[in-house]
Order: sequence, then C-alpha cells, then structure tokens
Amino acid sequence: MRYLGGILATVIALGLWQAIVSLTGVRRFILPPPALVAETWFDNRALIFEHTLVTATEIGLGLLVGAVLGIATALTLAASDFARLTVRPILVFTQALPVFALAPILTLWLGFGMGSKIAMAVLIIYFPITSAFFDGLMRTPPGYLDLAQTMGASKWRTLWRIRVPAALPSLGSGLRLAAVYAPIGAVIGEWVGSSSGLGYLMLLANGRAKTDLMFAALLTLGVLSIVLYLTVNWLTLAYLKRHSPGV
Repeated sequence: MRYLGGILATVIALGLWQAIVSLTGVRRFILPPPALVAETWFDNRALIFEHTLVTATEIGLGLLVGAVLGIATALTLAASDFARLTVRPILVFTQALPVFALAPILTLWLGFGMGSKIAMAVLIIYFPITSAFFDGLMRTPPGYLDLAQTMGASKWRTLWRIRVPAALPSLGSGLRLAAVYAPIGAVIGEWVGSSSGLGYLMLLANGRAKTDLMFAALLTLGVLSIVLYLTVNWLTLAYLKRHSPGV
C-alpha cells in the first residue's frame, strides 16, 4: 500500500504515453513507444549501466561534498555575527547568478573529467542545504535557549547540545532537496563537456537520431534520481527517529 500510488502513477503515465503514440501516429524517431524504449534499454543494458555508474559516482560525491560544505557554512553563520554580516549577503548574491552558465567555466578550469561535474552538483545543492540548516539553527525554541542560559551554558555548548539537535529536521529537508537537485548539476556538466555519463549518452544518442536510446538513458536517470531520493529520505528519517524523539 505504501508504494501503490507511485506504481499507479507509473502505469497511468505509460498508458498515456502509449495512447499518444498510437492515436497521433507520431514517428518513432520523434516519440518512440514505451515497448521500443524498453527493448532498446535491454539491448544496451551494459552500455547504459556503464554510463549510469559514472553519473551515480558524480552525484554521490557532489552530494557528500555539498552536504559537508553546507553544514559547515550554516554552523559558521549561526555561531558568528560577523559571518552573518559578511558571508550571508555573498551567498544570496551568488544565487542571482545562473548556475547553468557556470558549467562552461568549470569545465575550462577543471577539465572534462569528473571534477567539473562534481563541482556543478555541489554548486546546485550547496545553498539549499546551507539555507535550510541555518534557518533551523536560528529557529530554536526560545524556551530551550532560556533554559541553557539559566544553567550557564556557553555559546558553543548551547550550539552543539541544543540548537543543532533542534535543527536536524530542517537539515533533513535540505538534504532531501539536495538529493533531487544533485543529478541536475551532474548531467548539465556532462552536457557541456564529457566523454561518459548518462548526460553524455543522451547527447550522443540525440546526435545520431537514436531517440529510443535517448529515452532509455533519460528514464534510467529518472530511476536513479528516485532511488537516491528514497535512500536519502530513509537515512534521514532513521537518524531523526534515533536522535530527535517525536519526529
């Protein structure tokens, strides 16, 4: 019953897809039917798996680095008035820049290897994690802070023992958003310049008019993103239940 909604939505989407192809008579090189995409995926499963492994590595490393940087930045902002005065405006300003336009620059600086793709993923997820965790740190229930002050707790002790545990649900929300955004950064980096990965495979298939292979790679990326989100969500909920009673 838990996954019934997702299964039902998938069946409906596939049915609509097949209906559009059958009723409109659209050519296969424009919109291939689901059965052809499934057949193409099976015939090219080894190739798709090879490129999926590259993209999954880029996403995983980008998510890890982005989470560490985001958490560290949020803690710094919460602990330092000077950091909030100087660093926070810079973070807000950077979000006004189109991250997608930075992909060619990162490729120029870091090359066509995995580094530029990881950097793109980090850039996309860094701000959501920082913002969500920082908001949680700054919204600690006043009663907790008053109790800490009454008991003579230091600023750092209050941060680690009270504010951080209270902000864990907010951090969990930021990590869930990051799990959704990270694949976008990795694939955009592959589109700009790469010789491997699902984004590269989609471009290669599109250039050779192999729309069925492009759809197979695209659906694989979608499944990879869903698996990543569910994994992060499960780990987050498990940690919160253990360290934040009542979540």
